[in-house]
Amino acid sequence: MDALIIEGPSKLSGKVDISGSKNSALPLLFASILFDEKVTYENIPRLWDIETTLQLLEVMGCDTEWDKEKGRVSILPQISKKVAPYEQVKKMRAGILALGPLIAKYGDAKVSLPGGCAIGARPVNYHIEALRRLGVTVEVEEGYIHASVKNKLVGAEILFPEVTVTGTENLLYAGVMAEGTTILQNAACEPEVVALGEFLKSCGAKISGLGTHTITIQGSPLKIPETPVRIPADRIEAGTWVSIALATRSPLELNHCDASQMTSVLAAFRQMGAKIEELNQGTTLKVIPADKYLPLHIETAPYPGFPTDMQAQILTLLCLAEGRSTIVESIFENRFMHVAELQRLGAKIEVNGNVATVEGPVGFQGAPIMATDLRASACLVLAGLISKGTTRVSRIYHLDRGYQRLDEKLRRLGAKITRVAE
Repeated sequence: MDALIIEGPSKLSGKVDISGSKNSALPLLFASILFDEKVTYENIPRLWDIETTLQLLEVMGCDTEWDKEKGRVSILPQISKKVAPYEQVKKMRAGILALGPLIAKYGDAKVSLPGGCAIGARPVNYHIEALRRLGVTVEVEEGYIHASVKNKLVGAEILFPEVTVTGTENLLYAGVMAEGTTILQNAACEPEVVALGEFLKSCGAKISGLGTHTITIQGSPLKIPETPVRIPADRIEAGTWVSIALATRSPLELNHCDASQMTSVLAAFRQMGAKIEELNQGTTLKVIPADKYLPLHIETAPYPGFPTDMQAQILTLLCLAEGRSTIVESIFENRFMHVAELQRLGAKIEVNGNVATVEGPVGFQGAPIMATDLRASACLVLAGLISKGTTRVSRIYHLDRGYQRLDEKLRRLGAKITRVAE
């Protein structure tokens, strides 16, 4: 296990290339199970979650190739074992995405209940009940979901009780292979869901309503993709880098972005007083910090609302704002674990239920801190960059799950940051 040693405060300068989206790459990689021939992907980020996904696919029998420097992955889906074992799935909650394509393609699946970040309940019962509507028999025994269908999947109308991204993705896999029409109500609108749906459409699937809360799927045969599948830009990594630029008061240029997917995030930063220019049709962001930042009230919400995956980063930035800010975490009930670590650096934050109140501005002082989940690790690195003295961030394996070489990118921009073994 590694740690990061950060000597602050840091002043950065230069350009940053935003990597491919983890949250898009994972469902697209699992989609390879639906095919009989090799599927190739480009712009794959170099992350532990990608490594875990490929290991999981290999356990099932797939042949995989990963050129990490070029960001290119090829998968030959020769499924011989329709099981997603605990050993891999415990490392990331996205392992649940093996369920949909296995049951769609083979009519049988045994998938471990998921693990990943300890940020609260993400119930899989929505997936299970939705699959039952398509004719799937599902039992949960000894930590595994056992799913099977006797004849064929049959389309149905499904209403998700709450918006679920992975639930919507699992039902996209199943719906395209089901007979008849499947209608998903209260479906997720996230760009990652749209990316999966558009990919399936490019392979012959008949899907309408992507990007809305009602998705209609007409079962139809799939054909192998004719060209490599390109992973879109990571909107959360881009938002994290905007936070870093603003907190360190360092003008930065971010390349390979998609500003159209960051509307709520960019609006919040601008409301604080930052200037963010969108260049090259929104693929480049030029971030210009302000001398003073204004406080905000933010509520996390499903897309296109403010993403829960950016809550920790903007919470840290709001410690520099002049006045009282509040953040309401409406997605996960246990996603303020980073607050205690920020308090060790000097943050004035109080948490009452799902509401965090921030008093600023404060000056951070370096101290040993520990990452508790993926996005918390990013906010703690951000806090270390603006702290006086030495900050040691432990358990950064969380960081490596979702950020491609963040410490190396920071060093190239001028940060004093070193990776050490613990």
